[in-house]
Amino acid sequence: MFLWRKEVRPGVSVAFTDNRAGNLALHVGDNPADVLQRRQALEDAAGLAHGSLRFMEQVHGTAVEMMDPDTAAPTADAMVSRGLPLAVMVADCIPAVLVGEGPHGPVLAAVHAGRPGVANGILLAAVEKMRSAGAAGIHAWLGPSICGSCYEVPAGLRVGVAAQVPATWSTTSWGTPALDLPAGARSQLEAAGVTVEYAGPCTLESDGLFSYRRSSTTGRFAGLVWSHG
Repeated sequence: MFLWRKEVRPGVSVAFTDNRAGNLALHVGDNPADVLQRRQALEDAAGLAHGSLRFMEQVHGTAVEMMDPDTAAPTADAMVSRGLPLAVMVADCIPAVLVGEGPHGPVLAAVHAGRPGVANGILLAAVEKMRSAGAAGIHAWLGPSICGSCYEVPAGLRVGVAAQVPATWSTTSWGTPALDLPAGARSQLEAAGVTVEYAGPCTLESDGLFSYRRSSTTGRFAGLVWSHG
C-alpha cells in the first residue's frame, strides 16, 4: 500500500501510496463506493479514523486552503492545517507534503504541484500560508512524479516555464525538449528556506505507480501527512 512511509518528526508521519492502495480519486470514472472503501483502508493503515483524511478538488490553480475540522473538500491545489491529516492525489504531478513547527504543534501542508502549479508558485504560496499560521523550520517531501528525462513538452512550453522557473529546463533521454518539475520544485523550496528531505522515483518509469503519461485512463495515488500525537 505504501511506497514510502516515515515518522518524520515525533508524532508526525509522511507517506506516499502505490498501486497496491488502488485508485483513490473520485473523478476518474471509478465506482465511488470502491474509492471510498479504499480511502478507509488507507486511513486504517495509517492509524486514522475513517473520514479524517482531507482531500482536495484539484484544478491546477494556486489557491491554498487553511483547513479546520469543519472544512469540506476545498477546490484548491494546496491545503494547510494545524495537525489535521491531509492528502494530495496525483498520477505524474508532484505530491508535495510539508511540515513546520508551529507555536502549538505541527503545521502541515499538502500540495498538488503540476506544471501550472510549479510555474505559478503554488509551493511558495503554501509555504507563505504555513508561515502565516506560525510555522518555522519547514521541511518538504516530494513524492513520485514524472522526471525531467521523461516529461516531453513542446519547445515553446519549455521556454515559457523555464523563464519562470529556470531549474525546470530539461531534455528527455531521447533528446527532445522536456521539463524537470522536481528540480524546479526543489529550487523554489530551497530558495524559500525550506529543506527538501525526500524526492520519489519517476512515475512513468515505475510500473507500480499510476502515470497519466503512460495511460490517460488511470487512477491516482496519494501523498499523505498526518499528526498522531
